[in-house]
Amino acid sequence: MPQFTVLSIYVILIFLSQLYVSAVDDHPNHPVILRPPHSGSNRHTMFLPLFPSPPNSSRISSGDAISRRHLHKSDVSRSNARMALHDDLLLNGYYTTRLWIGSPPQRFALIVDTGSTVTYVPCSTCQHCGKHQDPKFDPDSSSTYKPVKCNVDCSCDNNREQCTYERQYAEMSSSSGVLGEDIVSFGNQSDLPPQRAVFGCENRETGDLYSQHADGIMGLGRGDLSIVDQLVDGGVISNSFSLCYGGMDVGGGAMVLGGISPPSDIVYSRSDPRRSPYYNVKLKELHVAGKRLPLRSSVFDGKHGTILDSGTTYAYLPEAAFVAFKLAIMKELHGVHQIKGPDPSYNDICFAGAGSDVSQLSKTFPSVEMVFGKGQKLLLAPENYLFRHSKVSGAYCLGVFQNGKDPTTLLGGIIVRNTFVTYDREHEKIGFWKTNCSEIWETLHVSGGPPQSSSPPDKSNPTADVSPSSPPTTSPQYIPPGETEVGSITFYMSVSLNDTDVKSEITELAPLIAQELHVNSSQVHLLNSTSEGNDYVTEWSVTPPESADFMSNATASNIISRIAEGGVHLPKLYGKYRLYNWDIYPPAKRSWRHKYYVVGLAVSMLALVVGLSSMGTWWFWRHKQHSNLQYKPVDSMVVPEQELQPL
Repeated sequence: MPQFTVLSIYVILIFLSQLYVSAVDDHPNHPVILRPPHSGSNRHTMFLPLFPSPPNSSRISSGDAISRRHLHKSDVSRSNARMALHDDLLLNGYYTTRLWIGSPPQRFALIVDTGSTVTYVPCSTCQHCGKHQDPKFDPDSSSTYKPVKCNVDCSCDNNREQCTYERQYAEMSSSSGVLGEDIVSFGNQSDLPPQRAVFGCENRETGDLYSQHADGIMGLGRGDLSIVDQLVDGGVISNSFSLCYGGMDVGGGAMVLGGISPPSDIVYSRSDPRRSPYYNVKLKELHVAGKRLPLRSSVFDGKHGTILDSGTTYAYLPEAAFVAFKLAIMKELHGVHQIKGPDPSYNDICFAGAGSDVSQLSKTFPSVEMVFGKGQKLLLAPENYLFRHSKVSGAYCLGVFQNGKDPTTLLGGIIVRNTFVTYDREHEKIGFWKTNCSEIWETLHVSGGPPQSSSPPDKSNPTADVSPSSPPTTSPQYIPPGETEVGSITFYMSVSLNDTDVKSEITELAPLIAQELHVNSSQVHLLNSTSEGNDYVTEWSVTPPESADFMSNATASNIISRIAEGGVHLPKLYGKYRLYNWDIYPPAKRSWRHKYYVVGLAVSMLALVVGLSSMGTWWFWRHKQHSNLQYKPVDSMVVPEQELQPL
């Protein structure tokens, strides 16, 4: 027992002697990336972005990191962050969650990515950042922001003042900037109080990161900069997190940072952190329609093994496994025929004639099972390996591809649609539970006690500071304080259209938008429209009902939240679209004459009607009077001549 105590203290001292804000876990000279099996510009997918540390890196080794994780056992009930997921896997290529940073909180939509370690958002000083969903982070506006000062364990800026980070992705996009520390808040569904955390403040982004709608990345991978590692090291959550992606045509989902009470029928696979720097599973077999593919188990253990990555859209198999899987699927198909894919840039394998009802796909497409190390089986529905053909109704394409010549097996988000996935890092296993992710909060009990009381601030540790601010405890306040009347809401919408009758398609957007915003069609107005090729930018206005001068705060907040949080879903005809740059305007100030315009107009109309009625009555009376005089011929008026009477 004394030896264990001395060892524990020694490990803790070693850990404290290292700054956990090491920024260089991506070495540009030693890239290990999983590249897409084919090229193209229109497919939305993210690939593993991590680079392993070089041998001479000063970061804590993976073995030490694992030992450190075991210092935080789930022997006490801890809080967890329960957060909603937004967007859609195939429409956007990712799922996002909302994170608030700073005091007062600044909101951001971040891609949840288990293949990334650092969490980053665009900085107000960024000279090469795209236009995203939310405003850039302004460090000067946060009273609790602190730069991470340059030290021997990080790369530094040119002035040797602040730590920097750099990330490069397989689709040739990149992100770089400086590291800062501030209060991070998790939203109104979370019982986890705000925490100090290190994050990246972007100064440059390229490629898909520049053009994407989301603001940045939320890194859930293993590493000192990971938001999960920081919360675990702070002792505020257990060493676990979970993700649940919505099904086909549904989108959205849920995320939990911290532990859960796992369902009894959850299926686990071992996940060895020493096997690779990514979250891996022990995949042994693939079954199609109950029949095992004729493959050796070693085919799924090449290079990095079998990797589970939430930032990748589709699934990628080694060549032998892909060929066997494709042939087995096609052999089981009946009543459908093969067609070309939606994008000529890709050699997609697609089938028509299956119908549009997702719940009936199992009648046409076979079931698939993944078998893990100890024989545990995870059943995959057709929606777990198919995606809809965007140009042919009732047609579907394989969402499983060959991973080039790379022997790594990569399981992207499509594999875990409607699957609650628990990354139990403490016990080195990953659990899968098939469920309806759109109703997950009603079916899953999320463990975690009330927030623990904060310890007195430790002035020697900047991460122990207690934030003077708190995250939104109610729905986000989109209406400025004191604003009681909203006269109109404007927003922009970008959309890509390929059809010739573009004018009618844009006009038809009004009732669709009105339906999604839960307002009448007469309240949605197209203000402006500009185009560049097939890309259109439209400006819209939402006004109060005709019978009102303004809309209530509750109504306005509901409309804005749907605009700002991806609550507007349009038919696939409109391809890739996004709503952004919303703004509110008060009712127009009116003079007495404008204010009572309707009343005045009504009075004027009434007076006009009365006047016309009077004139009509007079004319009718005169006409009647004339009609009562009998007409007599001239001859009848002749009377006998009379003599003049004398004077």
